[in-house]
Amino acid sequence: MRTDWDGIEEFVAVATNLGFKPAAQALNVSTSHVSRAVTRLENAIGAPLFYRTTRKVSLTDTGRTVLAHCRQLIQSRDELFAAVGGDNDPQGEIKITCSTLLGERYISPIVRRFCQEYPKVEVTMDLSNRLVDLIAEGFDLAIRTGRLEDSRLISSRVATRQFLVCASPAYLEAHGTPQRLDDLKAHNCLIGSSNSWRFKIGNKHETLRPRGNWRCNSAASVLDGLLAGTGIGQLPLFYVLPYLQSGALVELFEDSRPEPEPIWAVYPQARHLQPKVHLLVDRIRAQLQPGFEAAPLNQLQP
Repeated sequence: MRTDWDGIEEFVAVATNLGFKPAAQALNVSTSHVSRAVTRLENAIGAPLFYRTTRKVSLTDTGRTVLAHCRQLIQSRDELFAAVGGDNDPQGEIKITCSTLLGERYISPIVRRFCQEYPKVEVTMDLSNRLVDLIAEGFDLAIRTGRLEDSRLISSRVATRQFLVCASPAYLEAHGTPQRLDDLKAHNCLIGSSNSWRFKIGNKHETLRPRGNWRCNSAASVLDGLLAGTGIGQLPLFYVLPYLQSGALVELFEDSRPEPEPIWAVYPQARHLQPKVHLLVDRIRAQLQPGFEAAPLNQLQP
């Protein structure tokens, strides 16, 4: 059965402006035109999109589902017209999620410069350590680390991160410096989101389950504990590099660093062909990868 999608623009305008009259003003058409267009769309879908009262309108469950798709349709249409019309600059909204510290320190500055270069792009960034459902929450792009399990998503490696074991000079002076991995059993290990620490000894990969009296799923909090001299921890290089360079932290087991862990750009398959997403991913890779993968690991000490 053929379905006409007349009314998409009007429906999105009502949902965005929270009413038929303000939607009509935004589109520079009559309120009756907007009302008829939305009704035609509801008839085509076979379900109401709004709860209507004399005071306000609100989206139904179907309306919330349809809204995300309609916004994507409008955005894809505008990008197509821009490309055919010769305007090849990326444009439209990009919604990004990333872990907090990685986002604040590295990803956000790259994206900000991208927006300055392409002012038609509108970016919303959600910096959070929770695992966001990109499809359910309408995200275009995520920057993630480690193992990926969602087969609905497309991934592209943009960099790697190196893990190091560190402690403060004050802690080592008070408790001694471990020389072998087994020596860690006698030390207070500050445990982050992972229950195991990885090492590489020669060509052999080793895994150790650290023990300690403090655990937190925030790497920033683990870093605070290291700087306070309360224990030993394993963190990515980008967390600890400035403190290693200043001498506030000391690297342990330098010869047993594990293999670097990949950093991924992840996006839903529906976003796979969007030029703005690919261009931003390429930009993140070009600017993130050199600093992470060519870090002066042999020059960490001041």
